[in-house]
Amino acid sequence: MNLADMLSYADIHDLSRIADTYNCECNGHSKNELIQSILSTVNRREIFERQVVDLSIEDVRFLNSLIFDQRGSFSLEELLARVQQSRFEKDENDAWNPREMITRFKQRGWLFNGYSRDTRYLFQVPNDLKRRFGEALTKQLRQSLVLTGEPGIYRDEQQLIVDDISHFLQYLSQQEAALTAENFMYKRQLQQVLDRLSVKEDPVGKTAWRFGYGRMFKEYPNRFSFIYDYCYYAELIQEHHQVLALTEHGRERVSAGRKEDLLQVYRFWLRLYKNAIPNIQSLVFWLDKLAKDWISVSSAKEALLPLIRPFYYDTPESILEQRVMRMMMHLGLLRIGEHEEHGAVIQITKLGSRVIQGIYVPEEDKIVIPFDNP
Repeated sequence: MNLADMLSYADIHDLSRIADTYNCECNGHSKNELIQSILSTVNRREIFERQVVDLSIEDVRFLNSLIFDQRGSFSLEELLARVQQSRFEKDENDAWNPREMITRFKQRGWLFNGYSRDTRYLFQVPNDLKRRFGEALTKQLRQSLVLTGEPGIYRDEQQLIVDDISHFLQYLSQQEAALTAENFMYKRQLQQVLDRLSVKEDPVGKTAWRFGYGRMFKEYPNRFSFIYDYCYYAELIQEHHQVLALTEHGRERVSAGRKEDLLQVYRFWLRLYKNAIPNIQSLVFWLDKLAKDWISVSSAKEALLPLIRPFYYDTPESILEQRVMRMMMHLGLLRIGEHEEHGAVIQITKLGSRVIQGIYVPEEDKIVIPFDNP
């Protein structure tokens, strides 16, 4: 429902509180006058955009978690969890109450309780306001962007990851691979696989930590770790008695010469990486909106880093650059180039925009990867 519909179902006390927030001058005893006054005020672009500009960063993060969510309603527990996630740095001396943010959003007419018996304990965001929030935040984030024009050189890996999934499966169709006691490939065979792939990666060196981005992220380089996990969860490969081999499904896939659907590979990436980056889907949506043309990576960071929570030793900067942008390049969604004047630059590919706009993964749909905390 849109704002006008939700206002019509709201009781006069809620309408009065919303009207007070916007300093509406009207008959507070007339529900119709309250609704008309609220609508005429909220629909004024300068007032609405000023409300968005004046939000705290926690408010923006909370709002960001709502506007890309395609569900119609949320429980109070879900909203409280999202408010908690919006606060990255906690001060033990600060008596911060998550419910106050929800109350403020209700008083602005941005959140409403449902009106039916089944939905009265749920909360809804008006559909037209979701769209306007997206437009207002896009306008705000674009202010920091630096448009660069096409760089002298850039990398574009469209479809290569789909090809390399096939190359990996073909390798296993010719020979099984022995596994260590921890179910990792031995270095010699791992190197043979890496040599077959279109995008070259070096084996993982000794490092302090690697976890949170897949079952095999600890021992395999980023891109191949993702390919391996995709094949494992798609039941194309199996680990049995310390041997890695194709499943029956995997053998059929190789025999038929069928390649993976990039949409499903992308969907899997969102489900896998959202353990470490809960709002990864909204970050991808923002990059699609902001990087239609070539923009500098430094300006994209300025726009998006405040939305990213650190993950253990992974900083917001390394998450955006390595886990999001670089993996989007490997998926063929993003080009990464080097501009003579502006340094690193990015642009969403046409294929990437179609994929991003064509796939939505619900908040709760994720692949939970067990890992040892440092």
